[in-house]
Order: sequence, then C-alpha cells, then structure tokens
Amino acid sequence: MTTPSSLPPLGVPPTGDNKKYAVVAIALLLAIAGLFAWRHFANQATAIPAPPLPVAHSTEPFNPKIEEIPPPPPVEEKSEAGPGPRIIYVQAGGCDGKCTGTATPELGQALQQRAAQSRRCYNEALARDPSLRGHVTVAVRVGTVGNVCSVNVTANDMRTPNVANCAANIFARSGGLPSPRGGCVDATVPISFVPQGQ
Repeated sequence: MTTPSSLPPLGVPPTGDNKKYAVVAIALLLAIAGLFAWRHFANQATAIPAPPLPVAHSTEPFNPKIEEIPPPPPVEEKSEAGPGPRIIYVQAGGCDGKCTGTATPELGQALQQRAAQSRRCYNEALARDPSLRGHVTVAVRVGTVGNVCSVNVTANDMRTPNVANCAANIFARSGGLPSPRGGCVDATVPISFVPQGQ
C-alpha cells in the first residue's frame, strides 16, 4: 500500500511507470474514437438514399377554345315565342324588385365571354342550315353576389328559336358571375350570329 508521503506532489511530472499508463490510455482513447468514426462513415456509405422529390413543372393554365366547350342540353320547344320576352330561366334570391346596381367591367367581360360561348350553339345549327344568320338579344338579371337570377330572350330574328334558347341556357347554367356594384343589375347582351369570316 502506498502511503501519502510516497505520492509525488501535485504539478510534478509522472515517473516512467505512469508515462506508460498515460500512453496506453491515450492509445485506447484514439482507438475508440477511430472505431466510432469508422462506424459512422460505414453507416453513411450503406444508407439507402432517399428518392428524389418530384419537380413541379410550370404549365400554362388550361383555357379551352370555344369550340371545345360542350353546349348545354337543348331546350325542348313546345311553341314559338309569342309577343314580348320569353322567360327561359328564373332563380329567386336577392333579385326581387327593381335593380339599381351597375355592372362592373369584370361583369361586362364575363357576359361577353358567355356570348362568345354561345357561338357553339350557332355552329351546330349552321351545320344543318348553312343560310342561318341573325341577331339574338339576351336580357340577364344578375344578383348582388353574382348569381344569375333570370335570363330572357328579348329579340330573335333567326327564323328558329333553337339558337336563342341554347344561348340563353349558356347564360343561365354556367355558374356565378362577378358581383355588380350597388345591388342587382339588369344587363342586355346583343349577340350577332353570322358565319365566321363574314
């Protein structure tokens, strides 16, 4: 047993025997550190790489041509329209009474787009009667939130009601419109149907 008097004082370098133990301890620490490093790099090398994430490709928004938009189902005609406007579609809700709102530019543009879509109705009728041409006027009442309250054919000089009724259905069944300003609004949309290029 070593007595306290035989221990070297603090701050005195270790003797030869102690140096051997210090070298062995340092060698063991280096070996353990090397083993951990080797295992770490070995695990990284054998790890299965994650599949690459899909890359989002930017594409243009799909805007179908007017010819690609299917027309609404034809309206069955029971009799020719008599004098005055023929009501094709009526939806209640926010449109009762007198409408005092004004159409916004966005609403006007949306109504013109629907008028352009009604060209499909004319093209189908033109395939059966190449001499068909004329003008149709559609009156549309648009509610305060852009809902279509009613659609009327107020003028039709085409010798047949089929194109006018099909056009009215496009205005009635194509969903909501931009909201008018200051309440509901009555809009009149004249549509000219002549063969393209004329």
